[in-house]
Amino acid sequence: MISLPGSPATSLLRVLFLGLTTLASPSRAQLEVHLSASLTKLRAVEGAEVVLPAWYSLHGEPSPTKPKSWEAPTVMWFFLEGKDKNMSQVLAHIGQVTTGEPRASLVHSMPSRNVSLRLRDLQEKDSGSYLCFVNLQDSQGTVKGQSSKHLELDVLVPPAPPSCHLRGVAHVGTNVTLSCKSPRSKPTAQYQWVRSPPSSQVFFAPVLDAIHGSLSLKNLSTSMSGVYVCKAHNEVGSAQCNVTLTVSTGPRATVVAGAVVGTMVGLGLLAGLVLLYQRRGKALEEPANDIKEDAIAPRTLSWPKGSDTISKNGTLSSVTSARALRPPQGPSRLGALTPTPSLSSQVLPSPRLPRPDGAHPQPISPAPGGVSSSALSRMGAVPVMVPAQSQAGSLV
Repeated sequence: MISLPGSPATSLLRVLFLGLTTLASPSRAQLEVHLSASLTKLRAVEGAEVVLPAWYSLHGEPSPTKPKSWEAPTVMWFFLEGKDKNMSQVLAHIGQVTTGEPRASLVHSMPSRNVSLRLRDLQEKDSGSYLCFVNLQDSQGTVKGQSSKHLELDVLVPPAPPSCHLRGVAHVGTNVTLSCKSPRSKPTAQYQWVRSPPSSQVFFAPVLDAIHGSLSLKNLSTSMSGVYVCKAHNEVGSAQCNVTLTVSTGPRATVVAGAVVGTMVGLGLLAGLVLLYQRRGKALEEPANDIKEDAIAPRTLSWPKGSDTISKNGTLSSVTSARALRPPQGPSRLGALTPTPSLSSQVLPSPRLPRPDGAHPQPISPAPGGVSSSALSRMGAVPVMVPAQSQAGSLV
């Protein structure tokens, strides 16, 4: 809209327009403003320019002619704002002086009966009703006639560049929606989605919503990857945007990397636990099975006087007096029983049988440098029980 709100000149012109309308009687109205019948409703594009055509003529003239020398027209253009049709001045030509907005001008220099208005650099707010008023006077100031006509102007706006978005995760088998919206358009833009070459494709309803600019793609496959172009258009222009759709066969790269790292860490921990378990098992088995090759053979055990041997099965196998086993060294000296080295003789002494006379048995100690009891056990020795023997050589 073009206006000069609140200026003194505007108020003066309004008073002048109303005064001229009151003074001019119908009988004296010999002037008529004409508009093209096909141009009473004009349409123009924002940013362009438009001409609002208008001219006047005197009654009785067969066709428009050049103005007479005495003609001194007063021309005013007004913009009618809002529902109340409040008038805002756009241009005024009074007494050979033309004033108005920078974007408004008369098409022809005055004096001329063509009073068309040119508007440049149109804006959407310039849409509305325009009134052309002409008052004709002679050189003496006598009013010869006046007339006015109004016409409509509709400024159209081509779609502003839209924005494209992808809603959803583009994985194989999933559904996504491509959206497209132009922030400004008059009339409202319509939308069309196409797929760019080499796999060109045009989409229609029901997958395409031409009003809201959405495209629904279901059950994605890798062959659906590509560049999708949205075109917003109306009757005066168009604009477009595009979005690249890449359909992946699995989770995103970060998720894959995380899963791989997590798996490797888990396998490493599991392998470490297995190795630790095997080492502990070997450490427990080695002491029980380890028989050293350089182990010293156990020395002959010294048996106490008067002792007898018992076989491995717990029965008395032989009873031999100590005197018969030792070399003769005198009648009063008792020798020690020296058993033949064998598995049955290389064992820890078993608890002695209780003596009837209440005497306590003497503990048998291995000879100096002998083998320990644990070593004898590992070598498979079987313990035997040795009964006590009296001074006379009999078993007790």
